Amino acid sequence: MTSIVDLIPGLRGRQDSPPEGLASRLNWLRAGVLGANDGIVSVAAIVVGVAGATAAAAPILTAGLAGLVGGAISMALGEYVSVSSQRDTQRALIAKERVALQDAPEEELAQLASLYEVKGLTAETARQVAMELTERDALGAHLEAKLHIDENDVASPWHAALASAVAFLIGGVLPLLAILLLPASVRIPITFIAVLIALGITGATSARIGGSPVLRATIRVIIGGAVALAATYIIGHLLGASGLV
Repeated sequence: MTSIVDLIPGLRGRQDSPPEGLASRLNWLRAGVLGANDGIVSVAAIVVGVAGATAAAAPILTAGLAGLVGGAISMALGEYVSVSSQRDTQRALIAKERVALQDAPEEELAQLASLYEVKGLTAETARQVAMELTERDALGAHLEAKLHIDENDVASPWHAALASAVAFLIGGVLPLLAILLLPASVRIPITFIAVLIALGITGATSARIGGSPVLRATIRVIIGGAVALAATYIIGHLLGASGLV
């Protein structure tokens, strides 16, 4: 028999949710795109700066590999700590809501009904919706209505850390290979171009994932990358010309 919950979009509960939650997928994608972007900029800035000081391949390779490995570990650790804190907060809120449902079920039911009243339902309909959702999954209904979270969709710090580290490595390999495989006479300008194209791709991808304007985000990340490369190259070139390195 069809219930009123089935007739109101957005109130069907979690039984139609996919096995892997949207928040987890978006978290994984976000970490991956940001990791790739940071890998491109960080490693490119290092190798271009060293190339500005010397044309020798050994120092460029050493600095590039150090930046690649160190950056990947740093990105993974940062994502793990950040997402772990987010996960701990979500779990604490879930536990708090579970206790509240056990200790004061009637008060929680009234609170849930009032939330649907605020959304525009009549008092009678809101009460009926709250009762049906509570019968199906009381904790899930309260978490969704009050906190907009899903008990089964808590972000994984390991997934975020792995995605960020792998993406950083993939992104960082591009400028490292570009500057090592190209002739010394053209390695810096072509590396600049390759890096800016790659940044444009990651910027556009990030904007699409976040639903923000693609052109604005792409231009922003390209300008930022160009400034970073120009600054490190100038510093390296000045150090090389001064004879300090």
